[in-house]
Amino acid sequence: MSSPLQLAYSPCPNDTFTFHAWTHGLITGAPATEVTYADIDVTNTAALDGRFDVVKVSYAALPWLLDKYRLLPCGGALGRGCGPLVLAREELPNLDGRSVAVPSERSTAYLLFRLWAAGQRPASIDVVPFASIMPAVRDGRYDAGLVIHEARFTYQNYGLQSLVDLGAWWESDTGLPIPLGAILALRDPSRPELEPAALSTTIRASVDYAWANPAASADYVAKYSDEMSAEVSAQHIALYVNSFTRDLGDEGFAAAQTLLERAHQEGLTPAAPPLR
Repeated sequence: MSSPLQLAYSPCPNDTFTFHAWTHGLITGAPATEVTYADIDVTNTAALDGRFDVVKVSYAALPWLLDKYRLLPCGGALGRGCGPLVLAREELPNLDGRSVAVPSERSTAYLLFRLWAAGQRPASIDVVPFASIMPAVRDGRYDAGLVIHEARFTYQNYGLQSLVDLGAWWESDTGLPIPLGAILALRDPSRPELEPAALSTTIRASVDYAWANPAASADYVAKYSDEMSAEVSAQHIALYVNSFTRDLGDEGFAAAQTLLERAHQEGLTPAAPPLR
């Protein structure tokens, strides 16, 4: 019997909802798994060493990873109206001379921020744990903060306002959805269980099961969603688990390729190979 696949994704509701059926043995014929829960900035780094068989990473990290991994056409986070936000206590004309807190240096959110902020000159940009960014901006330790995920639904609770919705900016500029998190499979010709077609079949079956049986994963989602309310968790899932989660399709691949090509043209990342 082959060893379980080493699978890594975040504890966020969209990932636990998406992968619940697979990781709980509810998909006939699917390979067994051992799951590691880690924020995406951790998996972006761990994947550099090929540490996991299947792993959730930022699209922005792909130029450093596609020598070891292949992009799967399903399971990730990509969509419309779901981009990162730049928050502040008050309206700012720009970020010149301002201090900014960001959650990661190799995330899609930070890459979008750098594309949007081209020409602006913040005084400092510090990597801060995601959960600490909104309190830090609220308390005046930073002038602005880059936030992701459920912060879209809760930032007003901190007395903050959105300076820019980077997803809306990207959509307006390109007409494409925003590519956030990708699912990669290790390149290993000796292991048929890592073939993209077979893995994609399993992941799509897990997504279909989640949609058909939304209550089945409720306890699992709640277990790893920290102190997120059930309402915010449901909003999170509804926003980030969408048709692109089941299949990137031509539009999804175009969005990801466009992001990476633009980033390379701006000198922000190495060149990435074609994604399919």
